[in-house]
Amino acid sequence: MKRVGIICKAGRPEPIEILRELLPWLREKGAEVFIDLETAQSLNVKGYPRPEIPHLSEAVVVFGGDGTMLSVARIACEKEIPILGVNLGGLGFITEVQRTEIFDAIEGILSGRSVVEERLMLTACVYRHGEKIAEYTALNDVVINKGALARIIEMETLIDRMYVTSFRADGLIVATPTGSTAYNLSAGGPILYPTMDCVILTPICPHTLTNRPIVLPDSVRIEVTLKSPAEDVFLTLDGQVGFSMRQNDIIVIEKSPFKTRLLIPHERNFFQVLRRKLKWGER
Repeated sequence: MKRVGIICKAGRPEPIEILRELLPWLREKGAEVFIDLETAQSLNVKGYPRPEIPHLSEAVVVFGGDGTMLSVARIACEKEIPILGVNLGGLGFITEVQRTEIFDAIEGILSGRSVVEERLMLTACVYRHGEKIAEYTALNDVVINKGALARIIEMETLIDRMYVTSFRADGLIVATPTGSTAYNLSAGGPILYPTMDCVILTPICPHTLTNRPIVLPDSVRIEVTLKSPAEDVFLTLDGQVGFSMRQNDIIVIEKSPFKTRLLIPHERNFFQVLRRKLKWGER
């Protein structure tokens, strides 16, 4: 790979410091580099709008946290461009490369040694009065939740057009295996191996304690109808994109035709991530 895109978390000084050293090294390696506009302005070099970078690159390196990675995944998935995440944030489940590992990891990209993992994504469509009014793609999760002062909401849920139940809860999470370690985990859902072909349905603080998370095949069609009056109820995608819902809105969630392609350093595995990030095995 010789065409490398670079997208950085806005407003952070660390990527600028790293790139002052990394860019000359990449050019010595014969790589052509495409940098997002805001970062490029700080470096006084040519920049490109973020949505254009996947069209110009063979791989994209993201400097930031998981939030930055999620936003890039949504613009890179249609072009099937692999992404390498460099963790400059906090926990960082999908930004796996640490600052001290950057040069070795990018050398792996240029030489073709990095492993590419394909991750399931979700498509969520919102229907109002029978008309589709919104469509979104998410890597981590699709969430229906209420505002801080709203009452418990009721959500009639169907799977493959079969009635499941009417959840009365603070909300509902539909998570991918990648998103199983995000909001789903905080809400008591299970951790899934990230390359599995399945989704998790997890109620948030259900009024009926027997409503527990369930793991479903990724082939299912999940249909959720908001039955409660819409008192500050939102649909959120990856915790970043929001849509205000109304009573009787229907959300249809299915496997996306696109996948996120993550570049994983060849010596890394998921169980190492669990030990390092979630402290598995420590006492």
